[in-house]
Amino acid sequence: MSTMQYGHIQGMNKPISRLVQGTMMVSSKELEKSFALLDAVFEQGCNTFDTAHVYGGGDNERTVGRWVNERNLRDKVVIIGKGAHHNQDRKRVTPFDISSDIHDSLARFKFDDIDLYLLHRDDPDVPVGPIVEALNQHQRAGRIRAFGGSNWTYERIRAANEYAQAHGLVPFVASSPNYSLAEQVQEPWADCVTISGPLNNTARAWYAQQDMPLFTWSSLAGGFFSGRFQRDNLDSFDSYWDKLVVQCYCYPQNFERLDRVQALAATKGLTIPQIALAYVMSQPLNIHALVGCRSREEFQDNMQALETPLSTEELAWLNLERDNCSSNTP
Repeated sequence: MSTMQYGHIQGMNKPISRLVQGTMMVSSKELEKSFALLDAVFEQGCNTFDTAHVYGGGDNERTVGRWVNERNLRDKVVIIGKGAHHNQDRKRVTPFDISSDIHDSLARFKFDDIDLYLLHRDDPDVPVGPIVEALNQHQRAGRIRAFGGSNWTYERIRAANEYAQAHGLVPFVASSPNYSLAEQVQEPWADCVTISGPLNNTARAWYAQQDMPLFTWSSLAGGFFSGRFQRDNLDSFDSYWDKLVVQCYCYPQNFERLDRVQALAATKGLTIPQIALAYVMSQPLNIHALVGCRSREEFQDNMQALETPLSTEELAWLNLERDNCSSNTP
C-alpha cells in the first residue's frame, strides 16, 4: 500500500500531506457523495484540503466544515482557506476585504481558526505593507495560523517578506502558483500566476533558494495530461473546462512533452497522468501538489505517482531539455 509523504510549514504544528485534495467538487447538494470522497482521501493519508471563499458561493466552505466537524477531525486535518479574490466590480486585495472574507469563512466552517490562509489573488497596485500588517493582525488574534499568497509573483512575495523583516512581522510562508510540465501559454483566468516553462526559471530558482512550500495548482494542466487531447481532435471539445485546456495548453511544445510522457509511462508501466504528476513531485522544490481527485481510485493513482521519483535525466528529457533519455526511452 502506498504511503503518504508530509512536509511542514513555519507557524503550524501539524504535518501537511504532499498531495492536497482540492474541494471544488464538494457540494451540499451531493452531501453523501462528497463526504464519501473526503473520507476515502483522508483514509489514504491526505490530511490537507484546499478551499476558497469564492467556491460555490460559500457552499464549499460550509460543506467541508460540516465534514470536518461531524467527523471530529479538526485537530487531524489542515484546512487551506483562500480569500480576497477579485469580483466583477473591483479588485479586493485590501485589509477590509481580507478581514471580511476571513470572518465569513470562519462562520461558514464553524471553526475557530484557519490553518493556512492564502490571498487568492494579488493587486500589484496596492502596497504590500498594509496587507502584511492586516495578515499579522489576524494571525495574532488566532484566526489564521499561517499565511501566504495564491497567484502572487515571487517578486511581490519577496517584497512582502522584506517589509515583514524590516518591521518585525511574520512573513508569507507559502505560495500557490500554477506549475506543471506543460507551459501555460495563456492564463485560464485573469491574474493567474504560473512558474511553468523556461520563462519562469528565475521564479523557480528563487523558490528553491528560499525552500518556500509551494501549493501548486493544475499539476496535470487542467486535464491536458489526461490523454484525451490530441493534435487532431481539438475542435471536438465543447465543454467550458475542455475549451480552457485547448486555449491554455494545446500548443506544439506541450504536445512534444505529451509524446515523451506517453513514452516514459509505457516503459514504467504507469499512466500519462501519473508520469505528469511524478514530474512535478520530483522537482528540487518544496512542492505540495493540489489535486482534484473525484474517486478513491484516482487518489490511489496519484499516490503511486508520488512514490515514483524521476531522475534528473528523465526530468530534463520530458521538458525538452535533452534529445534522448537513454535509460528510459523505448
